[in-house]
Amino acid sequence: MNRRNSLLSVFAAMAALASPLALAQEPVRLIVPYAPGGPLDITSRALAERVRESLGVVIIDNKAGAGGNIGADAIAKAAPDGLTIGLAATATHAVNPWLYARMPYDASKDFAGITQMVRVPNVLVMNAARAEQLGIGSVADLIAYGKAHPGKLNYGSGGNGSSGHLAGEMLKQKAGIFALHVPYRGANPAQLALLSGEVDFNIDNLAAAAPNIKSGKLKALAVTSLNTSPLLPGVPALSQTFPGFAIDTWWGLVAPAATPKPVLEKLSKAFTEALKAPETKTRFEALMAEPVGSTPAEFDKFMAAERAKYQSIVKASGAQVD
Repeated sequence: MNRRNSLLSVFAAMAALASPLALAQEPVRLIVPYAPGGPLDITSRALAERVRESLGVVIIDNKAGAGGNIGADAIAKAAPDGLTIGLAATATHAVNPWLYARMPYDASKDFAGITQMVRVPNVLVMNAARAEQLGIGSVADLIAYGKAHPGKLNYGSGGNGSSGHLAGEMLKQKAGIFALHVPYRGANPAQLALLSGEVDFNIDNLAAAAPNIKSGKLKALAVTSLNTSPLLPGVPALSQTFPGFAIDTWWGLVAPAATPKPVLEKLSKAFTEALKAPETKTRFEALMAEPVGSTPAEFDKFMAAERAKYQSIVKASGAQVD
């Protein structure tokens, strides 16, 4: 009888864990490995509002620091019960494993995908006045200038190993030109340096660059996504010049690796339905973010492919953080 009661208790606990009601009985904690106020934080809060009916209250817990590693490590080490999930981003799950000499977590083993949330194109931009002065109106013009004036170009980024840095190094390799990399302490200082003329070009996140592109202060030469972006009509993709060139900013939701599959599927269904809502698309468009949505297996496969891609890019760049 005791054995039978024990088995019944185990099965009851498993059933409760797999039930959406179990997730709704207490708040779900969503760890965002970055500070409040940025696009990753804002989109997470928007989704948290939209899943209240299916999952109950979702509390955003910002744990910034170490390029996202502190928050990602907290996700990896949380209880695998579906009540703690978190944000996975290009940096935390594709770049940092190769950039940092020591990692507190294993990006390939410590997480289970829930869904990709969004992708945001990066964009190759120049100070508009500087571009006019140098006679640069296209990617071809930039390459021609770089070849005709070796050692004269420079570009800024938010720091060594940042998306802008790696995309810039990839552009230099593909184009066969040299441009001195100037790292700044974050994306905002890098953009201010571009606006003031300290650097010649940046490869910036479209969400951050868009206001200055619209105002005419920055000239967009190309997006770095595989295809052109409807968010920036008329601007070509770098892949049209260099086939296969693709560096996007993306983020999504993950859980600790041992989270049961039924729980992952319940979470994925709730969040992907929220991503499909017209209100979500409208809200994300203001951030130049395109909702994606995927199954847990699809997101796992995507992250693995991104890690493989960035392994060679980081190695070629020579960037490393001790």
